[in-house]
Amino acid sequence: MSRDIQLKERWENVVAILSNQFSQGEDLDLDAIIYLIGVQEFGRFQQLFKKDEKLNLMHIAICRLLEPYGYYQFDFVDKEGWPHYIIKEELPPLKAGEQSVLMKEAIVNYFIEKELIK
Repeated sequence: MSRDIQLKERWENVVAILSNQFSQGEDLDLDAIIYLIGVQEFGRFQQLFKKDEKLNLMHIAICRLLEPYGYYQFDFVDKEGWPHYIIKEELPPLKAGEQSVLMKEAIVNYFIEKELIK
């Protein structure tokens, strides 16, 4: 199976699983899944978040997702429990489609690591 087809199938599987668990009938989009990963990494599932905190959660998720690619490195958790990352390498300029593929691949790998999918 080609890498692109496998990624597409795995991505669709992740979307289906998360949408069934966290949505009322609509498929979650990329941003919603990134947000959920941020909440997962932060570890406070019952908390309501303000707009700026939601952006911080998405940033945490992106750092965590791109850490295995060498772009970020976990640094520490602050006294409020927020994870912090340092930039190891700047992301190369990517077109929107390339950025989307990278994030989908990183999300699929994250959920393989978390044993949500195979």
